Amino acid sequence: MNELKIGILEDQAAFRPGELLRGGAGWQVGEPPRSVETRLFWYTKGKGTEDVEVVATESFERPQMQDARPFEFRLPAAPYSFSGKLISLIWAVELVAQPSGDAARVEFVLSPTGHEILLHEAANATSPG
Repeated sequence: MNELKIGILEDQAAFRPGELLRGGAGWQVGEPPRSVETRLFWYTKGKGTEDVEVVATESFERPQMQDARPFEFRLPAAPYSFSGKLISLIWAVELVAQPSGDAARVEFVLSPTGHEILLHEAANATSPG
C-alpha cells in the first residue's frame, strides 16, 4: 500500500503574497517511483467549471521507495484565496508520485491580510445604506 504525506512547516495555514512556504514531503510506495514532485497550485470549486492552475513544481532527484524531502515555494502576488456564494478559490501544495498517480495535499490561505477573503462580507461592507 502506498502512503504519501505532505505538510507545511509549523502547520502554518495562512501566508501573504511573496512569502516563502516551506514544508516536508514523505512517501512509501510499493514500486520504485519514476518521479515524485511537489506542486504549488490553486483551484476553484463551486458552481460552473472548476479551474486549476499549477503555479510551480519541484521534482525530487532520484526518489527512493521510502523517502522524505524538504520543499519550498516563493508564493506569487495573486490570486488571493476567497470564498463566495457561488465559487471559492483555494491554494494548496500537493505531493504526487508516478507511475502510481498517488497524491497527498494540504491547503492554505494566500491573501494580503492572512485571512481568506469572504466575498459576501466585502459586498456588504461596500454597499450603501
